[in-house]
Amino acid sequence: MAKNSRRIFLLIIIFTAALIIIDLPQQYRMKFAIGPLRVDRVINPPVLFGRPLVTHLGLDLSGGTHITLAADMKDIAPEDRSSALESVREVIERRVNFFGISEPIVQTSRSRDNYRVIVELPGITNVDQAVAAIGQTARLEFREISDPQALEATTGAVISLANTKPVGITGKDLKRASLSFSNQTGEAEVALEFTSDGAKKFADVTAKLVGKPLAIFLDDFPISAPVVNAQIPDGNAVITGNFTTDTAKILALQLNAGALPVPVTVIEKRTIGATLGQESVAKSIRAGAIGLAIVAIFMVAKYGRLGLLADLALVLYGLISFALVRLIPIALTLPGIAGFILSIGMAVDSNILIFERYKEELRKGKPWQIAMELGFTRAWDSIRDANFTTIITCLILFNPGNWHLLPVSGLVRGFALTLFIGVLTSLFTGIVVTRTLIRVLYKERQ
Repeated sequence: MAKNSRRIFLLIIIFTAALIIIDLPQQYRMKFAIGPLRVDRVINPPVLFGRPLVTHLGLDLSGGTHITLAADMKDIAPEDRSSALESVREVIERRVNFFGISEPIVQTSRSRDNYRVIVELPGITNVDQAVAAIGQTARLEFREISDPQALEATTGAVISLANTKPVGITGKDLKRASLSFSNQTGEAEVALEFTSDGAKKFADVTAKLVGKPLAIFLDDFPISAPVVNAQIPDGNAVITGNFTTDTAKILALQLNAGALPVPVTVIEKRTIGATLGQESVAKSIRAGAIGLAIVAIFMVAKYGRLGLLADLALVLYGLISFALVRLIPIALTLPGIAGFILSIGMAVDSNILIFERYKEELRKGKPWQIAMELGFTRAWDSIRDANFTTIITCLILFNPGNWHLLPVSGLVRGFALTLFIGVLTSLFTGIVVTRTLIRVLYKERQ
């Protein structure tokens, strides 16, 4: 056990060093002098998977644009309105992602006959440009490859507007797209149903393009290019392409966005400044530092050297939580910071339970090594149940299924997500890290 504990301890040290690099401030300046050695250089944030690891701030902290769009459903059948609204949201979200914005919030809101899409764009201050980019109706178009042989012969060539030409079929000709599954293979696919006029056009086009690809464009962007296997005269087609259930569902939503163009109007637009956010960040950091210091002092005063080891685990907890915020990445909002600060106090709960159990075993006259191991073992049930209930609460607040009877606010979800990460991280640091530090360091000083 001692050898395994030392190995884990070494891994924790290496892990901590990596976390410090990930958590370094953006463009950290290192400046120091040791005798003749002088260092003065700016260290940029590390790059992972082609993107720099920086802290992304939400709308309330970095400023940006808030837009509320109202969808006109008067020409949409009641049974199709929910699907149409979700299609509008999906298209707007895809357009927003072209801005390169970190963690934009695009969500729907329904109240009686009011159908709305709420868009929050952190870091975007030109509200008119944002409205022009996201408020236009989706354009669905089918196009054929101008020169398939030349395209195949060109290395790295991609389908685009430049190497395709329209065939006369647009979103107006498509009645509905839906997720379906192949009767032969059971694989997910996308079923298309055209209008009567669209079916005639589609029959002529598929007869012409048998054995050739038919590209599908949404907002001038290619989303699929299935090969036509045979003429399709009845207006019902299927798009296959090794889809998963999720990717096929997303493609159906994208096609429906073009097939069910819903006019949207801007009913609210405003630019949110970051001044209040900067003040809130400073105060939140100050509050977090004070809270962390109070917790650390309490643990040392109450449990001595054991409390000091728990404080070291708490520092590692903070490094892990902040690194996950950058790695995922998560847009840090003010409620998210609140969830992070709240989880600091919760992070030592497991240590308190373990140490109190340890004291009980000592009072029974057991050696401290055995008492400590029993303390970890017997406190686990309470630690597990307490954290499990918090995790359930976080999942309800985060609302991963996007159910309208649960919270859908991005700020509430930000709080739930950071608290969820904090709880899981505290389980790791409270059980694994603290236990390893005690086995390696505390025992050696007895």
